[in-house]
Order: sequence, then C-alpha cells, then structure tokens
Amino acid sequence: MSKKNHDSDVAFIQALAELLRENDLTELEVMREYGEDDSLNVRVSRQTQLVAAPAAIAAAPVAAAPVAAPTAAPAEAAAPAAEADPASHPGAVTSPMVGTVYLQAEPGAPSFVSAGQSVSEGDTLLIVEAMKTMNHIPAPKSGTVTRILVGDGDTVEYGAPLVIIE
Repeated sequence: MSKKNHDSDVAFIQALAELLRENDLTELEVMREYGEDDSLNVRVSRQTQLVAAPAAIAAAPVAAAPVAAPTAAPAEAAAPAAEADPASHPGAVTSPMVGTVYLQAEPGAPSFVSAGQSVSEGDTLLIVEAMKTMNHIPAPKSGTVTRILVGDGDTVEYGAPLVIIE
C-alpha cells in the first residue's frame, strides 16, 4: 500500500471515529475497496458506560428479600430470571440495526401494536429510524404481543429486544 493510501486511510478512520462519536454509536464497520486485490476493512468501536448495571445490582437485593418465604421462592426466583434477559425469549423480536424507535407512524397517531394485541406475520410492529431512513420492523410470525420492551424515542442497538410475540 502506498504512502498516499496510508494517509487517506488514516483520515478515513478518523472520520469514522468522529461519526461514531457524533451519532453516539458503539460500533461501525466499513469495507473500502481500492482495486481487485487491495481493500481496507475497518471496525471502529468504543466502550459504553453501563448505566443499567448499577441499577440491576441495586435491584438484586430488593428481589432477594421476598425469597425468605420457602413456599414462594421457586416461583419468584424464576420470574426475575425470565425478565432479566428478554433477548433470550424465543418470541423476542430484536432490532436489525442501531437507531431510534418509534411506536407510531407519526406523533399523535395510534401505536402500531399494544400489549395483548394479536398480530399477523408481516404486520408492522414499530419503526426504527437509522440515518434518516424509517425502517418498518415486521412481525416475524403470527401471535400475540405480550410485551413491548422499548419506549417511543428510545435508542436501540443492533440485536436489542424490542417486542415479545407468543
């Protein structure tokens, strides 16, 4: 690779890092091709502060307090475990991209779905806006929406659970 390509690659990587910071992204991956056998693969990522981790630690002692009753311990221990990681639920619909969630088509309009509502495969569940593009997220299967895990205007990461359909 020539010195000129190296200098432009450094500028390119710096621009990607700036884009990452300005848009509050955690990861960005790009492949740049120069020719038939010459390319550059760049993956820029940053660590984020785990704001939810201290809250989860603080919530653990509160959830552990009712466990003292021997008859209720198995049921109560199973419920927080199921709620702890909704992404592992078999009916979880996850975000295909990083973006901002909208639960309705426009402000003031009714929500696409609500908890307890039946949906058919292909129905729009919500919208994820990424880079000024509104991406409708369809239901992957028919069923009932049991939980909506995000709020209107929330920022989501790739793979974040959005809705649970059973």
